[in-house]
Amino acid sequence: MDTLTHALSGALLARATESGDALAIPRRTRMTVTFWAAAFPDSDVVLRFFDPLTYLTAHRGVTHSVVMLPFWAIGLALLFQVLYRGRYSWRAFAGACALGIAIHIAGDVITSFGTMVLAPFSTWRAQFPVTFIIDPYFSAIIVSGLLASLYWKHTRAPAVIGLAVLVAYVGAQAILKQRAQTIGTSYVAANTLPDAQVHVLPQPFSPFHWLVIVEQPQRYLLSYVSLTRADLRVPPADANVLRRVYDSYRPVDKASWRTVQRYGVSDDDREITRALWDSKMFERYRRFAMFPAVYRVDRSSERTCVRFADLRFALSGRAAPFRYAGCRENSTGGWRMYYVSDNGDGTELLHALE
Repeated sequence: MDTLTHALSGALLARATESGDALAIPRRTRMTVTFWAAAFPDSDVVLRFFDPLTYLTAHRGVTHSVVMLPFWAIGLALLFQVLYRGRYSWRAFAGACALGIAIHIAGDVITSFGTMVLAPFSTWRAQFPVTFIIDPYFSAIIVSGLLASLYWKHTRAPAVIGLAVLVAYVGAQAILKQRAQTIGTSYVAANTLPDAQVHVLPQPFSPFHWLVIVEQPQRYLLSYVSLTRADLRVPPADANVLRRVYDSYRPVDKASWRTVQRYGVSDDDREITRALWDSKMFERYRRFAMFPAVYRVDRSSERTCVRFADLRFALSGRAAPFRYAGCRENSTGGWRMYYVSDNGDGTELLHALE
């Protein structure tokens, strides 16, 4: 979930849980504190200053951990006590800070990135992917609850209703997830695919858009579907990127399936890419990527490069983010890992990782 939506959800939760406790702080102060506390877990963005792989594999780690939550809440409470010049005890802030961090963690668990809720004791990533990382409907429900709370100032009912609607929306997304899962399960049964597992991931623009992934040991089958669309959409020739992505989701009865080989097409490619993927060098990325696939192998007399992407984040017609490569000079045989970025002209740049 984006950081602003997290922060606003914290403010809405603060208003919904307002009480007459003797330790209570003023409403505006409590909502402000919970707003910033709900944004706090994303402070791990500083990991970007190390390198992209460190950020990728450590993001949503200790700052998003339920194990660490009490310590972060107390630390933030002490900070707010200083910022408010001791007008309130840190104990008055601690509960609000804990609520803010907790709703942030919950908001991230329902996306597909994964959240290390048990860090630092485990790198396991909890996820129940029903909501895309940026969901305008999810954000609009929160904003509506806050605006209604501004109008009806003497009751917390609008905020409570806003949170209830938000929970109901996530519940509806879970039902849609099951419908998308059925599409993949039916495809596997109809085509008698061995050793197949079905995964479904939420997509942008609509809660009815889903990516269905049928995973097999050596390949993936991908289909981008809309659960409500009746006709195929053909974007105009001059359509922008967002329009092309939006129109790429097909009706269920007209779903198309694209095959992506996991380790390459040829036997030579599979041998070299599998060895590279299983190497110590790729260990951190291997722990993170859910649906890794080789999308390009470059061979020359001087150099060999193998490029991987995680299909979990691939939008139809768009290159997936979080791409990494292993390259070696054929004369020396030593591999080096690179982060892959777009050059802006359709080509890619390789950035060496230390």
